Amino acid sequence: MGEKALKYLYDIKYSIDEINSFFLNNKKTFENYSNNILLKRAVERNLEIIGEAMSKLLKTDPEISVHNAKRIIGLRNQIIHGYDSVSDENIWAIVISHLPKLKEEIDDLIEKNQ
Repeated sequence: MGEKALKYLYDIKYSIDEINSFFLNNKKTFENYSNNILLKRAVERNLEIIGEAMSKLLKTDPEISVHNAKRIIGLRNQIIHGYDSVSDENIWAIVISHLPKLKEEIDDLIEKNQ
């Protein structure tokens, strides 16, 4: 794996870590998320970064396999271009269910390629 690909993996990792850090002083509940516009926008921005980094990663090194990579990129496009169809429930489900799995996968790829 090249240096650029590793950089994109770290970009994804840092964005996931940043999302998780938003809940260090706040309970990780849907109510807290949905009632805090700054938190929602910060999470969405990090999901955009994750999607963009994933897109660049796949273009840089098509041999890398990340589960749901195309869906991650699709979410980025939806947040940016279809912002009016993004639901709090959908984003919250991603934060709770999918980000922990993605973090494990990205951490494993980084560890194997350092």
